[in-house]
Amino acid sequence: MKNFRFKFLISISALFIVLNHTVAMAQESNWTHFRGTNLDGISADKQVPEVWSDTTNVIWTTEIRGKGWSSPVVYGNQVWVTTATVDGKEMSGVCVDFNSGKLLFDVLLFKHDSIYGKHSINTYATPTPCIEQGFVYLNFGSSGTACVSISDGKVVWKRNDFKVEHVQGTGASPILYKDFLILHYEGTDQQFIVALNKRTGDTVWQTDRPKECYDQLQPIGKKAYVTPIVVNVAGRDLLISNGAAVCIAYDVQTGKEVWRVIQGEDSTIAMPFAENGTVFFYTGFVSPPDGEKYAELLAVDPKGSGDITKSHVLWRVKAPILQLLTPLVKDGVIYTIDSRNNLIAIDAKTGDTLYTKRLKNKYNASPVYAGGRVYFTSVKGETLVLKAGRTLEIVAENQLPGEIYATPAISNNSLIIRNESTLYRIGAR
Repeated sequence: MKNFRFKFLISISALFIVLNHTVAMAQESNWTHFRGTNLDGISADKQVPEVWSDTTNVIWTTEIRGKGWSSPVVYGNQVWVTTATVDGKEMSGVCVDFNSGKLLFDVLLFKHDSIYGKHSINTYATPTPCIEQGFVYLNFGSSGTACVSISDGKVVWKRNDFKVEHVQGTGASPILYKDFLILHYEGTDQQFIVALNKRTGDTVWQTDRPKECYDQLQPIGKKAYVTPIVVNVAGRDLLISNGAAVCIAYDVQTGKEVWRVIQGEDSTIAMPFAENGTVFFYTGFVSPPDGEKYAELLAVDPKGSGDITKSHVLWRVKAPILQLLTPLVKDGVIYTIDSRNNLIAIDAKTGDTLYTKRLKNKYNASPVYAGGRVYFTSVKGETLVLKAGRTLEIVAENQLPGEIYATPAISNNSLIIRNESTLYRIGAR
């Protein structure tokens, strides 16, 4: 009898181990935000394809009506994107089945008689949704934000009372932090951050950008396309938010400023990113008395308080203005392509250039990482696959039709890639 009980306990323990491993694997396979579940572009998947075309290693394709540059997010067997009519008067969330590509939901969320303007390369559905168990959150800037149940596609709540003058459109993606949904509104008229209760849509806190940093800027320079990150600094979670004139760390629980780094006089687009206790971000651009405008990539020690511009910047690297993609940092190497089509690898500790290569295409989608490979996707639909490391090794160059601005998602050893009309699931067949 004792032997039976012992075997029974061993079996139950083994079952719990298997179940816990399965849950952990399921969590890893989700891709819940712009640039992934951890907002860093990094997937734990090991067998993502290196080679594909529109006829090779394509598991499915699904047409998406309208137009949008939002990236796919994945939870369980669902893939969500946003889309809008070309004139921007109707804005929707679209869900397809991860396994088959079949359309599951097409939810009209906002309808307008008139709409704000946008830049010619922007769309009315550029911010990427974020998703978790039970709910997806879809943001369209001043046009509104909605929470949708992923079980039945029904709207749980909406907010459309946050308004700014986008002028050239919006691009700031929402993020989830515990019970908060955090949104950025960076227009030519006002700039603020708001944390909502993710279950009700009610405002928890709202923080304006510091006027003293923005008052001297031209109105067009005050706008930005800000997606933040959260980093833990000495046991405290900080929201790192990079605006046109200043990068600020806020206490994510309250919205109170902790530190700031001041630099810039026009839009920031790329997200901040972090590794090993260092925060990295591109500044807004600077106009010297003579010479051309430039931006800088900064490495910052985030343990300070107050104005840390002179005390906590570890290194600076000049860069061309209008940096669209967010670099990827992995194992001490920063991978980026600047706005002049230069592929660059940078030592994250020193700021030194490890290698550089001039490319023929523009790359606006941010790089992603899986299985020792870095994937860069160009506007022209080409994906450059690099071996991660301190020397340049190109593994493959893959081509899909159409234009690609959306950053790919990675889930279950597959890439979900969106061009202007179609979702592709790329995976080994």
